[in-house]
This record gives sequence, structure tokens and C-alpha cells, in this order.
Amino acid sequence: MKMNTRNKDAAVVVFSGGQDSTTCLLWALKRYKEVVAVSFDYGQRHKAELECAKEIAGELNVEWHVLDMSLLNQLAPNSLTRAEIEVEKEAPVDDVPNSVVDGRNMLFLTFAAVFAKQKGITDIITGVSQSDFSGYPDCRDVFIKSLNATLNLAMDYTFCIETPLMWIDKADTWKLADDLGGLSIVRDKTLTCYNGIKGNGCGNCPSCRLRREGYEKFLEKYKK
Repeated sequence: MKMNTRNKDAAVVVFSGGQDSTTCLLWALKRYKEVVAVSFDYGQRHKAELECAKEIAGELNVEWHVLDMSLLNQLAPNSLTRAEIEVEKEAPVDDVPNSVVDGRNMLFLTFAAVFAKQKGITDIITGVSQSDFSGYPDCRDVFIKSLNATLNLAMDYTFCIETPLMWIDKADTWKLADDLGGLSIVRDKTLTCYNGIKGNGCGNCPSCRLRREGYEKFLEKYKK
């Protein structure tokens, strides 16, 4: 494999405008001189997340791009791409949640890698977490390591996929945002809710419950 000179001063962040990716964006801004945020329009149920991503990137003075991934909507109908499919309030015990978009992280990271290579960037940041696995197979560390190796081989380029949240839970994700000086941005301006409500969200969907429980645990553990 032809080895590239790794540019340690630059990174591409896979950025949805949600809690995890915004925390990763803040993390990257502390470590790299140049940070580029990439979002994806895949016909998601709530386009408001792209507006959140645009707003946050603008506030943080980060270069922001949106890539068209509309084919994913056609291929993977589920509760995050179809308004007529209701988001499950509880994840099934023996199956993946109906909010899983098959292949989403694989495709996002692959296209982010193609984008990064054109800019001479090797480091790609993503907010996946095995601690909050919740039935999402493409959030596992083994998948990230496998894809990293595949991308390196596919493009003859030495990518480094960084996962700052992989081994921490939601409470410590909130703490990380606080440590990075971005707690208010993450709390008030991100969109994590499966029902498309910014900030605290609807409070009832699985994503909102996970977010709220993590925040309450964060306050109890670190803000006494």
C-alpha cells in the first residue's frame, strides 16, 4: 500500500447536528487546526437536523458541506425515512429497532472518506458508541475497525477513523461536551429526537429517553 503523509492538522467530522456528532465536532476543534463538517441528505424524516447542523457549524465557524445520499432513502425504508412508519417506543428484544437505517454509517463513512481524500485529509471523526449500542450493528467498534481497514485498501490511502465516544455512555458524553465548553450548544441547539424536536425533544422516543437519562445522570454524578 502506498503510504500518504498524514495531515495531523485536519479532520473531517461526520456531522448530523445531533448530540453525539456535535460533541465530536467540539472535540475535533480542540485537536485540529482545520475541521470540515460533512452532513448527509438521505431523505430523512426530519430535515430540521440539517438546519441544526448548518446553524451549529456557522456558530462554530466550521466549513460545512451536505452530500446527497437520497438513494439510501429508496433502499432502506424505516421509521427515520418514512413518515407513515411510527418510531417504536421500545426497542425489540430479539431484533434491531425499526429506526435502524441499514448501511447508513458504512455509506456515510465511505463517502466521508472519499471527500477527505480529495482534500488530503486522513482523519475522519464519527460519534458512534458501543456503550449506547441499542441494537445498532454499525455502531460497534469491530465494524469501525473493519471499515477503516477496507477503506485503506480500497483507496490505497491511510485513513484513521476516530471514535471519541466509543467507550463512554451518555452521561460522560454530556460531561465531555461540558469539558469542551459546549454544553449549552449541545443541550439547546442539537436535534436528537426521532420526532424532529430540537433541544430536549419530545421526551418519549427512545433517543430522547436515552438523552434525558444521560443528562440526569451527568448532573447527579458531576454537578452536585
